[in-house]
Amino acid sequence: MSVELWTIILVGLSFALYIYIGWQSRVKDTKDFFIAGQGIPSIANGAATAADWMSAASFISMAGLISTLGYDGSIYLMGWTGGYVLLALLLAPYLRKFGKYTVPDFVGERYKSNLARLVAVVAAIFVSLTYVAGQMRGVGIVFSRFLEVDINTGVIIGIVIVGFLAVLGGMKGITWTQVAQYCILIFAYLIPAIALAFILTGNPVPQLAFTFSDVADNLNKIQTDLGFAQYTQPFANKTMMDVLFITIALMVGTAGLPHIIVRFYTVPNVRAARFSAGWALLFIAILYTTAPALSMFARYNLIQSLHNHTVEEVRQLDWANKWEKTKLLTFEDKNKDGKLQLTSKKETNEITIDNDIIVLSTPEVAKLAPWVIALVAAGGLAAALSTASGLLLVISSSIAHDVYYRIFDSTASEEKRVFVGRTVVGFALVLAGYFGVNPPGFVSQVVAFAFGLAAASFFPVIVLGIFDKRTNAEGAIAGMLTGFIFTIIYIIGVKFTGMTPWFFGVSAEGIGTLGMIINFIVTITVSRCTPPPGADIQALVEDLRTPSFEE
Repeated sequence: MSVELWTIILVGLSFALYIYIGWQSRVKDTKDFFIAGQGIPSIANGAATAADWMSAASFISMAGLISTLGYDGSIYLMGWTGGYVLLALLLAPYLRKFGKYTVPDFVGERYKSNLARLVAVVAAIFVSLTYVAGQMRGVGIVFSRFLEVDINTGVIIGIVIVGFLAVLGGMKGITWTQVAQYCILIFAYLIPAIALAFILTGNPVPQLAFTFSDVADNLNKIQTDLGFAQYTQPFANKTMMDVLFITIALMVGTAGLPHIIVRFYTVPNVRAARFSAGWALLFIAILYTTAPALSMFARYNLIQSLHNHTVEEVRQLDWANKWEKTKLLTFEDKNKDGKLQLTSKKETNEITIDNDIIVLSTPEVAKLAPWVIALVAAGGLAAALSTASGLLLVISSSIAHDVYYRIFDSTASEEKRVFVGRTVVGFALVLAGYFGVNPPGFVSQVVAFAFGLAAASFFPVIVLGIFDKRTNAEGAIAGMLTGFIFTIIYIIGVKFTGMTPWFFGVSAEGIGTLGMIINFIVTITVSRCTPPPGADIQALVEDLRTPSFEE
């Protein structure tokens, strides 16, 4: 069977499974809709958290960026994994004990301020929409290649599936769907990595093949010959300052992501939340320890397959011909010598490879079986759809629960609150579709912006809300606004108006670290210059940090 037929079969079966789970998990009350009734087992929630967190950026784009950036691409590995550890150990148990299942709800109750709640809602919506844009682009890329439809059509198909799951089953349906999606995406990632490791080194364990083979040395030599920096050379593509700032932004941004934090409320108690965090870290580590190996092997294979071959030879490769149709892989024999050259200089480079196709094309380049190629497509879709579903629920809960119910209609019935939540999901889907069709960068870049915004807005007020009983509403509001506004202006300026990165050359992806620092300084300063919180809030914070022996 052809790759396309295998893709239709595997993607169709996976979508049928998601729809079946969503239908079986349909809900009517707000507790099921927003926090899955707090009845998800730890191991299942760990798998769902891993799927929610390992988005299209992790599955599709991260290895592509590492392939392109080499050593400097490790910022994504260090930032995202370190951030999850930070969240699991520093914040999650306390937030779960506090009992409020959204970040705006925590902010509103901890600081006793509806204005603080509204600021947090706005930030959560911005973060979630930015993040979901990356997922929709990932869906469009997969569909455009493997089902040979237009990217925009692929985005629309993805939106319909995500909308069905989010509207019908809420968090309960999404959680169990994400368990299935994790199983699909991890097998889809590991199988080609294992096969490629064995083909290139004779060792089927990617992590060992990456460490104890000569592929890295060979790739370094090839890169040097082509005018690139060595693959393993540090700070060849980014400055040390930028690497530091991006890593920190990704790390603290992870710890402030609303759709991950809410996961710790879907389990029965604090103890289950801790175990859930441990399972999620294990499930995440399986993919993230494989990514560096897959990145290097993919880079090596692509160069060997494309460089110094004629245009005719390359276009006879079925995979290259089909990826060229998507315009994510382009060829141009600029010097008319009959052969294509991959070089570091833009004016002489004749092969352009979009970062986002490297992982998806790897099984085809390695001439693996058609069903493996199709499985990777299904895995990419699973990664994108799982995260998009969680993000839509964050937007829904932020408006339906934190604004509509908490501020405007505290007497609203369960049915009305769920209806409002589902309506908000519909509006969010339209916006997600627009940004999926018109994304501001590669999948990982778009997602990095979301992490920067989360770092600059949420991380300081959550940390200080837990560990500093002197922090008050005035400080939290001022800190969130200044950190968030500064970061979004810098990102827009650099990415859309041509502004030169003026802060020591730190890129838009890393400026969230400075936004976070500004937030901390402003929050602490304003809090110290204004009256302290009431005795009840200070007692609440003291109790929050008291160890819980809840089973």
